[in-house]
Amino acid sequence: MSRTQVAKSLQQMNVVLRLETDKEKNTLHAFNVAQDYYQQQKAKLTSLQQYRLDYFRQLQQEGGNGVGARHYQQRLSFVAKLDKACEQQNQIIAQASVVADQRKRQWLAQQRKRQAVEKLIGKKHDTLQQLDNRQEQQAMDEFAIQRLLRNQYFAG
Repeated sequence: MSRTQVAKSLQQMNVVLRLETDKEKNTLHAFNVAQDYYQQQKAKLTSLQQYRLDYFRQLQQEGGNGVGARHYQQRLSFVAKLDKACEQQNQIIAQASVVADQRKRQWLAQQRKRQAVEKLIGKKHDTLQQLDNRQEQQAMDEFAIQRLLRNQYFAG
């Protein structure tokens, strides 16, 4: 392969590297967004659970003070609604976790692609260096031969 062909191939690989780097940035951003959403949903669940606990404690205190059966039943119904909301929030968290894991795998796969392109570029640079070294050695050999021939011509 000629130096020109290798240089052209290297230019093309640099374009591919830019594209793969952009894709990696995009997949990392998508992973970060998914991870943030997951954390937000976990925080929401924690708040719901804390609210439910506080509400239930308040209900128990009121029950000790002699609250009417209907009022107590309404409060228990609200606690049941909070339980349902916690269940739904757990489902949202499970889905968010799956999405975050998918985004992480996509980012890591894209990272490997970028690293592979970088490795290929490194090999192309090595090839260019070898071609340059070979060309330089040929020039030095040619110079040495010309010098030897000149010395023999003038000596003889």
